[in-house]
Amino acid sequence: MALSERERRLLAEMEAALASDDPRLQSTLTASGAPKLAGGAALLKAAALLVTGLAVLLVSVSTFSGISAMGGGVAGFLIALTGLLVGIRSFSQPSAPRAARSKAPRSNLNSRIQDRWDRRTFE
Repeated sequence: MALSERERRLLAEMEAALASDDPRLQSTLTASGAPKLAGGAALLKAAALLVTGLAVLLVSVSTFSGISAMGGGVAGFLIALTGLLVGIRSFSQPSAPRAARSKAPRSNLNSRIQDRWDRRTFE
């Protein structure tokens, strides 16, 4: 269903207000469309590593005894841990590069604490 002329005008006004209020958010939304995950390939790789590591761990503990069971268990654990870390990393990586923050001159800790106190008590 197409937007009416009034709806288009309101949408344009809202976009202009967003651009003036928060240009970083507006540029992020227009650049990538929507936030996305790093990629399905990374998640597939992470799931495969996790399942493989758990399988190695279970097979080595259930079939071997002594040092070989311990070595296989440690190897399976490390493979599963690698898969878990790859999966977490694929969720935490941003899909689009973020805009650089503007570096404002930082004052010392005492003046920042004093400024916060003044704002809390006198506003």
